[in-house]
Amino acid sequence: MSTIAQPVAQPVSAQATQEATGISLKHILVATDFSPASTRAFDFALALAQRYGSELHVVHALSPHVREAVPLDPLPRELNRERLQAEREMADMDKGPRMKDVPHHLMLRPGEVWDVLHSIIRSEKVDLLVMGTHGRGMLKKLALGSVAEEVLRQAECPVVTVGPHVAVADVIDSRTILFATDFGRASTRALPYALSIAQQTGAKLVLLHMVPPVPAMQAGYVPAVFGSDDLLQWRSALREQSMKKLKELVPPGTLAQKPEYVVAGDFLPGGILFAAAEHKADLIIMGANRSTTPRIAAHLPWPVVHDVICESRCPVLTVSA
Repeated sequence: MSTIAQPVAQPVSAQATQEATGISLKHILVATDFSPASTRAFDFALALAQRYGSELHVVHALSPHVREAVPLDPLPRELNRERLQAEREMADMDKGPRMKDVPHHLMLRPGEVWDVLHSIIRSEKVDLLVMGTHGRGMLKKLALGSVAEEVLRQAECPVVTVGPHVAVADVIDSRTILFATDFGRASTRALPYALSIAQQTGAKLVLLHMVPPVPAMQAGYVPAVFGSDDLLQWRSALREQSMKKLKELVPPGTLAQKPEYVVAGDFLPGGILFAAAEHKADLIIMGANRSTTPRIAAHLPWPVVHDVICESRCPVLTVSA
């Protein structure tokens, strides 16, 4: 039996994408500590820079160490083993064949990770930050906090986090992008990035909204126990409303491939991870609600964004608001 070849969606040029979505990725910053997680993040950032024609900034933060009770002068360069090792690692990265095609800057900066990144984001007008995470377990996270989450909740630009389960190096040749939305402010800010990357790569965009399995408490009011018919009616109405909202997010003719709209009834973050696995997503895009106290938020147990990043098999792009 003969088969009919399906048309392949063609990527859109970076200029056309910027005009259509208003998203420009002229400057991409990737943070590295030379670990496997950072290597995966670097691969993603480099591929994205090639796709968008971006300038790539690679930075390693040399964290200050207290060696003595009395502060000493900085070590001479030839005795600073940490810096010498970092310089060798950076030199190896610079020799990579793909780096020749991308304008780039390699930087070693002293200071704590967030302080260094924040300074560069502002001075270089960074449009996107990419970083890896080791995906600490919940108990360790509770005690130690998460640098990745602290950064993504404070960064003024979107953040791509590459978690410990991401194995594919060049994942920017995406076939499927999952955009998870709660229709809030952060999700609204994240939508143009989903549209832009889907246009740029020719990927299929799956738009997902999770509805709670049971009615949630609202404004301090706990509804009476639902009967089975009432509950089914509530779910049906909410799904219908959510589907309508999803379909209003993508203007007709915006994407090369017809988007898919999914309304699922499940708890977060498991529902997002299940949908990503079911649709074989190569990238998850979602909003991240900004906390007024980011350093405390980084220690809160079981936040949705953290769990999605740590368990995801693909990179996660978050936009905070």
